[in-house]
Amino acid sequence: MLFHIPRISVKHRIFLTLVLIVLFSGACTGKSEQLGAIDKPNPKLPTATIRSGDVSLVVELARTEEQRNRGMMFRKSLDEGKGMLFVFDSDQRMAFWMKNTSIPLSLAYIGSDGTIFQILDLVPFSEDPQLSQRSIRYALEVPQGWFAKAGLKVGDRFEIPKLN
Repeated sequence: MLFHIPRISVKHRIFLTLVLIVLFSGACTGKSEQLGAIDKPNPKLPTATIRSGDVSLVVELARTEEQRNRGMMFRKSLDEGKGMLFVFDSDQRMAFWMKNTSIPLSLAYIGSDGTIFQILDLVPFSEDPQLSQRSIRYALEVPQGWFAKAGLKVGDRFEIPKLN
């Protein structure tokens, strides 16, 4: 069966192209609108206290994708003895960066049993991803140098309460 396809003028082609671009760009922005614009800090998140030996730390819990995506972005300070614990649903290799983050931070990649696998110092505003060397369940951001001041190192273990 043959169909006759009428010729379309250049003006109509341009118009149709623009309509398709607008429709396509609207479809592509749906997820970011669901997550919310990342142009302001996380609101105050629920907290928990985690411990390693005699050292305790009050952490905000970033459990949702939106909370984890914002992390410490746009914050102006982070008090000593406080941090943010990024909680993931399963063990996986992760990468963190410091986009829109002015606070110098240290980051620990932590396994599901609370063991610190890796500690990194992060550079404010750096967009270079810092990849975990292995699969992790948690990532912990604290003021830069906090792990050394607290006497914590790779191999030490945090007691993390059940968070679900």
